[in-house]
Amino acid sequence: MSDAQPPQGKSRGGMSTVIGRHPTAWLITALALVFVLLGTGAVFLGFSRAPASSAAVAVPTSTPPAKPARVRPDSAQPAVRLRTCSVGSAAADPLLGTLAASVVDATTGATLFDRSGASPQSPAGALQLLTAATAVATLGPGATLSTKVVDGTTPGTIVLVGGGDATLSTSEDSVYPGAPLVSDLATEAMEKYTAAHPGVPITSIILDSTLWDPADNWNPSWPISERTDGYQPFITALMVDGDRADPTQLVSPRSEDPIARAGQAFAAAAELTDVTFAGGKATRSTVLAEVTSQPISTLVSQMLMNSDNALAEMLARSSSLKQDLGGSSASLQEVVRSAMDGLGMTGTEVLVIKDGSGESANNAVPPVFIAQLMVKIRNGEDGLDVVFDGMPVGGASGDLAERFTGDNAAAGSATHAKSGWIFHERSLAGLVTTADGTALTFAFYGLGDAITFDTRESLDTLVAAVHSCGNNLSNN
Repeated sequence: MSDAQPPQGKSRGGMSTVIGRHPTAWLITALALVFVLLGTGAVFLGFSRAPASSAAVAVPTSTPPAKPARVRPDSAQPAVRLRTCSVGSAAADPLLGTLAASVVDATTGATLFDRSGASPQSPAGALQLLTAATAVATLGPGATLSTKVVDGTTPGTIVLVGGGDATLSTSEDSVYPGAPLVSDLATEAMEKYTAAHPGVPITSIILDSTLWDPADNWNPSWPISERTDGYQPFITALMVDGDRADPTQLVSPRSEDPIARAGQAFAAAAELTDVTFAGGKATRSTVLAEVTSQPISTLVSQMLMNSDNALAEMLARSSSLKQDLGGSSASLQEVVRSAMDGLGMTGTEVLVIKDGSGESANNAVPPVFIAQLMVKIRNGEDGLDVVFDGMPVGGASGDLAERFTGDNAAAGSATHAKSGWIFHERSLAGLVTTADGTALTFAFYGLGDAITFDTRESLDTLVAAVHSCGNNLSNN
């Protein structure tokens, strides 16, 4: 309705008369007016109304609320296995000191057991697994190392040239079975020299150990006792018998000068009693004689079986030369990282590599890195099966021959592993095929002042516990 006054001259009674005459028409008009007013009010209330030209008005009906849509997952979520077998008691052995550990399922790649496994720590001799893999990947399993005799620049002079072969031996009973012999090298050299220079005796032998810097021969973090007690020689490209005083003994004191000892061994084999020695470098290419080592695959096995530090360092330096990095000790970090990258390993940026043997306490490798590398070794990726084949077996071979005894014997033959021992540390890393047939790789480091000789049995006990748990191994 409108608030305006009606026009003058019109009475209100007249309207009633009209309505009375046309009641039906007025009813329809009134209803239409109500509808318009209601529609206008709806706009004020925030609702839209139908256009004025609509011919019909829809009558609202009651609609039940929509049911929530059923959400179907794209795929069923895999069940998480609840593993219940704990090796916590064995891992808490005080003789393990501060334990750093990792156990990895070799089939799935899952980490089943972890104690600071991602933290870089010194791996001791377990580092030789990285050295072995680096040598195989870089040099190739069939490569060899050679030692040569080259004609000198003047008659009466020959040059003995070292090629990084620590196994060249003075004895057929060498700790390196099948090694090349100094006597064979000397015999061939003398025959060729005599034919080339008849009637001219040899009076001078030049000792060439320049394959890498001869002064770069000792890591300052290595204890001197490692050399005097017979575990580590000076690392020179020319040596015989790993510079052992007794070529038939694995542990034998090493000398102050491996290069001079090699020269004297050659002169004795050639029956040259009146000669002088001098350091130098071969300048001629006339080779009088050459002997080669056994293949890298054999050298890797000889290294791993007996934790041979001399072989480890020679393989590391030779790998550096192959990568055109000069054979220096400083290059070894780049050498190993590059080889590991090439094998598809991740996490190489955290590796700290100071040597090839693991003798330096300044090396740092996370246990999980070695456990993951062992997966590749176990699977024989990139020719690494020769590394696995060369590893000691618990209770049977190498430096594990006298381990895994008593209650741990059940895990012995199922364990292929590399041990390590330096001051305040013992390590063990490898693969164990568990009682239920699961292949698990592992790396265990016992660290700290609590470490003793008996720690090695504690490590064996931990492996035996893992062997017993198998695929039910928990991280508790």
